[in-house]
Amino acid sequence: MTAGTDTQTLLVELFTEELPPKALQRLGDAFANGIASGLAQRGLVAEGAAAPTTFASPRRLAVLVPSVLAQAADKPYAEKLMPVSVGLTAEGAASPALQKKLAAKGLADIDVSTLERESDGKNEQLVYRGVARGAALADGLQEALADAVAKLPIPKTMSYQLSDGQTTVRFVRPAHGLIALHGESVVPVTTLGLEASRITRGHRFQAARDPIAIADAGSYESSLAEHGRVIASFTKRRDAIEQQLRDNASRLGASLGPEADVAPLLDEVTALVEHPTVYVGEFEPAFLSVPQECLILTMRLNQKYFPLFEADGQRLTNRFLIVSNMALEDPSNIIQGNQRVVRPRLADAQFFFETDRKATLESRVAGLGNVVYHNKLGSQLARTERVAALSAWVARALGGDAARAERAARLAKADLVTSMVGEFPELQGVMGGYYATHDGESTDVVDAIRGQYEIRLDAPVAADGVTRAALFLAERAETLAGIWAVGSQPTGDRDPFGLRRAALGLISAFEQLTAGGQLNAHDAQPALTLDALLTQAIAALPRGVVKDAADLHDALRGFIYERVRNQLGTQYDRAVIDAVLALQPPLHQVSARVAAVAAFQQQPAAASLAAANKRVGNLLKKAEDTSASVDAALLREPAEAALAKVIDQLQPDAERQAAAGDFAGSLTTLAGAREAVDAFFNDVMVMAEDPAVRRNRLALLARLHGLMNQVADLGRLA
Repeated sequence: MTAGTDTQTLLVELFTEELPPKALQRLGDAFANGIASGLAQRGLVAEGAAAPTTFASPRRLAVLVPSVLAQAADKPYAEKLMPVSVGLTAEGAASPALQKKLAAKGLADIDVSTLERESDGKNEQLVYRGVARGAALADGLQEALADAVAKLPIPKTMSYQLSDGQTTVRFVRPAHGLIALHGESVVPVTTLGLEASRITRGHRFQAARDPIAIADAGSYESSLAEHGRVIASFTKRRDAIEQQLRDNASRLGASLGPEADVAPLLDEVTALVEHPTVYVGEFEPAFLSVPQECLILTMRLNQKYFPLFEADGQRLTNRFLIVSNMALEDPSNIIQGNQRVVRPRLADAQFFFETDRKATLESRVAGLGNVVYHNKLGSQLARTERVAALSAWVARALGGDAARAERAARLAKADLVTSMVGEFPELQGVMGGYYATHDGESTDVVDAIRGQYEIRLDAPVAADGVTRAALFLAERAETLAGIWAVGSQPTGDRDPFGLRRAALGLISAFEQLTAGGQLNAHDAQPALTLDALLTQAIAALPRGVVKDAADLHDALRGFIYERVRNQLGTQYDRAVIDAVLALQPPLHQVSARVAAVAAFQQQPAAASLAAANKRVGNLLKKAEDTSASVDAALLREPAEAALAKVIDQLQPDAERQAAAGDFAGSLTTLAGAREAVDAFFNDVMVMAEDPAVRRNRLALLARLHGLMNQVADLGRLA
């Protein structure tokens, strides 16, 4: 039997109480994909069917799957039973073993002569060929639904009882309805104690209390919109909110601010409403005397409002946008209610700010002794002292003001014990910058405090930015050394202390110090190196924390260079990166070397020289006896004499260019050796019978190998 060609759209909806907003989009996608893929795996979706449509609102997860069959097509199958020698008697009849096997599979009545014989390479096997009946939609959907529900990425489950008062169910939120419609027909499936029907409900407040009967799967979205006042599609709801937000902002001559700040909140409010309407609220202009980061945070984080900025997108205004779940002709109660709610929060922020400024940051530093950083690494005060000493050391290495770097580090964490940061931990560093300004600290100290929590430095470091860079480097080096030393290294996808982010920030600092001229790419031994920084950070840790300083140093260095590898892997060929990192060059030179090798890789000579370099490396590894220098008198073949001459000609320029940081120029100079290298390997037997000649040729290759590998291990490009 084969499936019919007639197909219908399938609707599955799970109606629930309000779902967690930050998880809604993931839950909706997972539910839809689970149902659709489960049906497809069971052959219940017609070939070439359109993609499923996903719906997710605060009270429902749903999916429309087009072109779903009532029954999957029958499928032929073959099953090996047992070797012929075991399954058949000498007369060709079924042996007892075969009879038992067939009976177990419901095939006791078949004629054994119809069984086919196939060789598996060792024995001749008896094979039964049959046709498996395709899955009925009710059965296939029941399995797909069970799998989809079981695999939802639920952040936290809750337990509740069904209406029978006895059965306990665990799910993200209590579920109250299930729709399963194949066209106009209800598919009899169950989940979470619910039986499928065609009934759902609309908007909690603005729809009629009567249930909504969905006539057929295709009318689901329009029925909810018309009768339920619900925009079921997450994407369409988000677009509608965004359009209303931008229209209102434009009407007021204002801006919503940076897109990176708007998008996460837009996703969250989309998950909070089913029929969104945007209204404009405002607060007293006097609150604008409070740092705007505080006002923005409380509006976005606590109230889910969209602050409005002046047209430049920078300066906050005293207006904000409210995304409501109610569309009213007279929204004054909603607007006034939201204004009443936000006013005390803004007043709290104002009070915290004014109170905090009554004490200096310097006076708060001692209070860090009461804040635990890590039980093995001491208090925040102890950590502050380590970072301060390290910041001063970095600043001296970079030619900056060590006293100001130490001052910035000493004050950097003092805002942790302020009222504002106690209420809004997200404002660490930001408030420290405001309070440092109020206390009259120097501009570079204020900038350092403000920038300490940045993920990376993303602008070249100028002379007035050394204090900031010193604190930035010192904090990340101390974090890496301390947390690694106490055994809390990242594992898999777990990195609770943010060591990967710390390493990436440290890498960015070396890059931007180089870009700003504080470090020179041509200097292989600059005043500040990664090795020296790690050594200082490890030495500053509390006694007894570090078991083996050398091992810790090597582990941290390897971890940081692995982050470099991963970071550059999005821009360059992995072989190029590996070729450079094989030499473990100074961190500030890595990017320049990789860029140079990537350009060299495109040159005609690259492939030949890379292959030769790899061959030379292998020969030298196996060599037991090599001369310390090349003896010109033993260069008997024209090709080896020519190679020695080319090396003599190119070496001074290539070494000078590499030493000056002109890595691309050095590699281009090296490309001039291609013909001589090719000729050498074509015409010369390296492992000559004469030991002296062999040692001399290996010495020549060792010299070539050193010349070729100044910038990178070119053999890794082969």
